[in-house]
Amino acid sequence: MAPLGLVPARACAALFSPLLRPPRAVRARAVRSHSQVAGAVLTSQVKPDQKKSNFIIKTPKGTRDLSPQQMVVREKILDTVISCFKRHGAKRLDTPAFELKEMLTEKYGEDSMLIYDLKDQGGELLSLRYDLTVPFARYLAMNKLKKMKRYHVGKVWRRESPTIVQGRYREFCQCDFDIAGQFDPMIPDAECLKIICEILSGLQLGHFLIKVNDRRIIDGMFAACGVPENKFRAICSSIDKLDKMSWNDVRYEMVTKKSLAPEVADRIGEYIQRCGGVSLIEQLLQDPRLSQNKQILEGLEDMKLLFEYLTLFGIADKMSFDLSLARGLDYYTGVIYEAVLQTPSQTGEESLSMGSVAAGGRYDGLVGMFNPKGQKVPCVGLSIGVERIFSIVEQRMKVSDEKVRTTETQVFVATPQKNFLQERLKLIAELWNAGIKAEMLYKNNPKLLSQLHYCENTGIQLMVIIGEQEMKGGVIKLRSVASREEVAIKREHLVAEIQKRLSDS
Repeated sequence: MAPLGLVPARACAALFSPLLRPPRAVRARAVRSHSQVAGAVLTSQVKPDQKKSNFIIKTPKGTRDLSPQQMVVREKILDTVISCFKRHGAKRLDTPAFELKEMLTEKYGEDSMLIYDLKDQGGELLSLRYDLTVPFARYLAMNKLKKMKRYHVGKVWRRESPTIVQGRYREFCQCDFDIAGQFDPMIPDAECLKIICEILSGLQLGHFLIKVNDRRIIDGMFAACGVPENKFRAICSSIDKLDKMSWNDVRYEMVTKKSLAPEVADRIGEYIQRCGGVSLIEQLLQDPRLSQNKQILEGLEDMKLLFEYLTLFGIADKMSFDLSLARGLDYYTGVIYEAVLQTPSQTGEESLSMGSVAAGGRYDGLVGMFNPKGQKVPCVGLSIGVERIFSIVEQRMKVSDEKVRTTETQVFVATPQKNFLQERLKLIAELWNAGIKAEMLYKNNPKLLSQLHYCENTGIQLMVIIGEQEMKGGVIKLRSVASREEVAIKREHLVAEIQKRLSDS
């Protein structure tokens, strides 16, 4: 057979076209569908006589652009988060922005309605990922991995009503850390809580509290109070709203909308409004109604062990065993937690919650959902709420009127005279090759005052100046922009002198 490169183009096209083209009926439907969509777009957006004033340029609802100033702040937050993940030995992982729809269904309980579904693409039903946890579980099952400590930073999408002021969007970034594998109880769980404390302390966000509970305690409590098993997840989803709704509103939802018996709801209410520490655990272990349930006893004993490890880590004072914490997602099986920022109340009586900034928990059964044999891989993890943290930091910067430098340029190459473009280009190339971050104005003959103003406005510390006098003497002037002090440096020593100054600053 002749090499493919020698086959005439038409013959090659004829040879492969049956393989590349779908059946004629499918093509016809696709063409009609595409034509209808294209026609609608053209009709609605590209009318020749349409006035420009009617066309609104905006980002989609629940999304936003981030300016260079915002990106600087965001990157600092992410650097703090990622450096903590690395400090605890995690490897970085990435997964596709969309998954097969069947991979995401029946994993999120009532929140499944918030998943963004995509149109059929070549026979695959796809959805944008809702979080980074389910893709991680799919990755473990697909690659037959039994143990992994990973972190993942990426965007996720949720089709909910956005509240921009509170940092809630339809498209947002998550930072996840997870430990997969069979280990002794509560050791990885305690480390995850330690990581949350390190990150929130490192970001200097103020006072925070981490609420802790266990799904086994919740489910056991439901059973002991008389909740039918088929209503566990639905009632759990209602209780998860207690941070946004009053107990009376949550009770109304459980009784009226989810048909729970009023006396059962009242029994639940006796427990879920309680919070504390080890003393509360001891009280519940002695409770005549709860102590008969094996699932509750297991959860309480693990919670007791967890607080022992948290005390050794020196963070037990940041924790609250809170029976109202439910975490509505279906895949959680054990310990669950949620971190909230707090601000002192004006009355001085009680601190006010500013919303969740981190959350997570144990999900021992999720990987098994993707394994044909149902083989489980125990997992526990956390997710940092970057958007809410970013909103808080941004608001504080506006109040303090803090300026943000948007570039990292260290040196500016300038000239006070005309016809020195070639010398500036040679000089800036020398700086770039040495790894120094440098800039110059894109003009043949810029004014010296314009160059000085550019350095001051962008926060560049050093300026190198070359002109006729410097050329004759074989030197370069090195100027400190802030102090305006200048020194003459031999050309061959310039790079070393700049590097020394930068390392000292």
